[in-house]
Amino acid sequence: MYFRKFPKIDYDVKGDGITSKMTNITKRVKLLDSSILNYVNFDFYDVKDGERPEHIAANYYGDATMYWVILFANDVKDIYTDWPMPVFQFENFVKSKYDDVNAIHHYEAFQTSGDTKLKIEYPNDSANTYPADAVPITNYEYEESIQDTKRRIKLIRKEYANRIKTEFENKILGWNKWLK
Repeated sequence: MYFRKFPKIDYDVKGDGITSKMTNITKRVKLLDSSILNYVNFDFYDVKDGERPEHIAANYYGDATMYWVILFANDVKDIYTDWPMPVFQFENFVKSKYDDVNAIHHYEAFQTSGDTKLKIEYPNDSANTYPADAVPITNYEYEESIQDTKRRIKLIRKEYANRIKTEFENKILGWNKWLK
């Protein structure tokens, strides 16, 4: 669904002067800034292990082809790096990235003034001194926290999803008319 409405361009794939019609995947549109950024228009959801955007779209919107609305709402540009990994893939990723997954990545301590719920990261570096209450964070825990952040996604409420779909189509189709 997402790329079907995108404009087509003539592109010389082989550099031999023969062009083919291809979808211009570099085209982007900006949608409903003010309402999209308003948190009351979202539901929040925790992605389950191995769950894909199309599964969530099918369950939430009743239409798997609305997966792109989920990607859009969460600013996912690359499904391989911006979407949470399944557990088996995450385990392999961490093992391949670090020689020792249990080595200390950094230290964390809560800020002592102002917003005392805010955590401060201190690099794992022998030149640094850490507060007495600083907690060591392993490489594994660090990567796991990144995945947990990706796991918590926003879902544009159902009543706004079709409005976004319509606006997207109108803007893409308007772009197509401009190209002709």
